Amino acid sequence: MNFWSDKSTPFPGNKTLICGNKVLNTDKPLVMGILNLTPDSFFDGGRYANENAWISQTEKMIREGASIIDLGAISTRPGAKHVTEKEEISRLIPTLEILTKRYPETVFSVDTYRSKVAKLSAEAGAGIINDISGGSMDAALIDTVADTGLPYILMHMQGTPSDMQKNPVYENVTKEIGDFFEKNLFALHNSGIHQVILDPGFGFGKSIEHNFKLLRELSTFKLYGFPILVGISRKSMIYKLLDIKPDEALPATTALHLAALLNGVDILRVHDVKEAVQVIKLAETYTNASK
Repeated sequence: MNFWSDKSTPFPGNKTLICGNKVLNTDKPLVMGILNLTPDSFFDGGRYANENAWISQTEKMIREGASIIDLGAISTRPGAKHVTEKEEISRLIPTLEILTKRYPETVFSVDTYRSKVAKLSAEAGAGIINDISGGSMDAALIDTVADTGLPYILMHMQGTPSDMQKNPVYENVTKEIGDFFEKNLFALHNSGIHQVILDPGFGFGKSIEHNFKLLRELSTFKLYGFPILVGISRKSMIYKLLDIKPDEALPATTALHLAALLNGVDILRVHDVKEAVQVIKLAETYTNASK
């Protein structure tokens, strides 16, 4: 990961994101609120299965300070049930259409690895495409995202959701993810995608030890010049380590969010927006007090 500093690189990074007709500036950390439309997500599966519930939760997250709302209609937890493209579309697109019209000032991202879903989402008003697969699960996805002109979240995953946690192995997890980012950033650039958010993929083919090494070394990825997103909210790296349940993991999540912020993260993807906004303010005050 040393040639990226070469001034001749054609891919200089970005901190300002053009999300359709809205603009996001990541000079200061942002909060992405999670809205799961699934019955089986590990923490909040089934909570937002009807219109009143997901409108109420969206409104709450926006009120508490979320700059982005991330909609997902497929659970990608280890061993999650397969969801057909038709079912994903039926859960996601009508909801997205309603929310983008109801909250026109908010950026909505869509958590999908399918090209057709990405295309329909862009047409329904999505501002970001969030892909767990790095384009590996649908060969048409990258070109589809390029056609939309929307920012793309490039996430690292070792394996697939069905097998990623069986025995993840790395010689050096941070270096290998950095190599993955470099390879894919050039490929994305050549495909016409110039707005990218980097997600190391906490919990996606990583052991607890891998996750904590990544967290400690997050600032390594700042050399690429792209916003860094972290999704660690209430995940197993927290609740398994502490032998608690996900619904008991908010204090520990907040502690790790502070560590992520002090290591340079730009976007926190969270279940609990109010607490994430609070910890961003604390981190900002702590950082400025040392100057």
